[in-house]
Amino acid sequence: MVVQGARMPDRLRYSRVLLMAAMAAILTAQVCGQAVASPVHTFFRVQAPPSDGPVSGRLLIFVKAGSGDTELENSELHFSPDTWVCAREVRNLAPDSTIEMDADEIAFPRPFSTLPVGIYEAQALLDVNHNYNYRGREPQDWVSPVVMLAGWKPGNREEPLLSLERRVVEDPQHAAALAKLKAAATADVAKYEEFESPLLTRFWGRPMQIKAWVILPPGYGGSTEPYPTVYWMHGFGGDINGALVYGLRLYERMKSGKMPPMIWVMLDESLPQGTHEFADSVNDGPWGAALTTEFIPHLEQKFRMDAKPTGRLLTGHSSGGWATLQLQINYPNIFGGTWSTSPDPSDFHAFSNVDLYAPKANLYRKADGSPVPVARENGKVVTTMEDLARLEDVLGPYGGQMASFEWVFSPRSASGAPERMFDRATGQVHPEVMDYWRDHYDLAHIVESTWAQRGPELKGRIHLIVGTADTFYLDASARAFEAVLKRLDAQPHFTFAPDRTHFNLYEEDKDKMALFDSIAEQMWDVARPGVSWQKAAGGEGKQKSRKGK
Repeated sequence: MVVQGARMPDRLRYSRVLLMAAMAAILTAQVCGQAVASPVHTFFRVQAPPSDGPVSGRLLIFVKAGSGDTELENSELHFSPDTWVCAREVRNLAPDSTIEMDADEIAFPRPFSTLPVGIYEAQALLDVNHNYNYRGREPQDWVSPVVMLAGWKPGNREEPLLSLERRVVEDPQHAAALAKLKAAATADVAKYEEFESPLLTRFWGRPMQIKAWVILPPGYGGSTEPYPTVYWMHGFGGDINGALVYGLRLYERMKSGKMPPMIWVMLDESLPQGTHEFADSVNDGPWGAALTTEFIPHLEQKFRMDAKPTGRLLTGHSSGGWATLQLQINYPNIFGGTWSTSPDPSDFHAFSNVDLYAPKANLYRKADGSPVPVARENGKVVTTMEDLARLEDVLGPYGGQMASFEWVFSPRSASGAPERMFDRATGQVHPEVMDYWRDHYDLAHIVESTWAQRGPELKGRIHLIVGTADTFYLDASARAFEAVLKRLDAQPHFTFAPDRTHFNLYEEDKDKMALFDSIAEQMWDVARPGVSWQKAAGGEGKQKSRKGK
């Protein structure tokens, strides 16, 4: 599901949306038990920004319990255990005009009128590009000052005024860190590639680019030999800047001799809709075809890459793990193997604790009526699928994790939007949509139903690593997929790391990226059988010939 990108270089962690859902679950238990439902709705007034023209977007209001501190001039509200959010879609608001917003109509975790009387802080945000679900606040968004509501009684006739006075300001520390990072990406280390895809441009009717950072191994400039190439993909929440973070760290590992020298292509798979996962989709477009028939040939003409399947290798985590699995399965004659870690569900019989094909399948409730968990920590459920889906629905029509799945997996509806795979109010799964998902994106089903055609090129090439305590229960789907592959004699290489979660899978001896070393070494053996490389801590890895492995 998630590996965060540019702003989160130090570890893998929760997606913003899922973390907020987990926090909101705590909030519901702590606050809502005190609340008394009111038939009277709560309203705010929001003043449009003093811009040069009308503005549109997703208007969000955040409210949290306050301390009574009046020093709020430069503060911002971010989601926390005592924060509620309501939403309204607005179009063409005239400068300085005022609208009324019902805080009970579209709200999470509950209508604002159920809040008890108290001291609160409130802030409005206009999500101009409808991507708060994926990226959070961005500089083009408008925000109001944080306003203290002392002794506020939700549901009374008072309508607090929130004025959208300024644009979101980029965190100067983040901006400085990003500038320093790009300065480190010198020409002999990393090259930025932005390729306009004819296939994607034709699909969208506007210029569309494939973006990546190409990380060159130490010594590349002084050599004439081609190198094996690894195509890496981030998870949900990642972006091109986060790809550079990981790429530069991989360069340092190669330089220190922890990893063999290879070219790493750090791909960006983010869209406003979520992650396109380099899949061929009727909603997101032909990303798989564009990668394999356009972008990879472009790179292989420009860089000294092994232009053969055993020299094209795949790895990615979470949503990136699913992306690399599907690329290996759908393009088995292009790639020589995938090392997918904690991939999103590959067998939809085990989709986040739900069998999507079961009669009356429901994403919110089990057969006994209990909630379906979607995330756990230390053996305890921290949020449910219903909390996740309901929060995403408030924050916006797309960009959330569940909506991202639908943009990739679902057929297109008559309106042009993806078909929803489940009812957001009840959690009921739509069987006709599941039929489409099964035939096009259930990787276990695809492999099993097409093994006669794909089998010879897939045997032994699927590697999957996941923790037995995966935060999002993704180990269950991996076990189901492994069973299918074993039945087919596909010679799969599956590793179930004891007690590892979604976020510490790569860590060994306090080295948070150690798993990359063993993955890269296995890749090298595929790309260069009979050729060894020498680990030399503190120095560059060296190649030497050998007989056998």
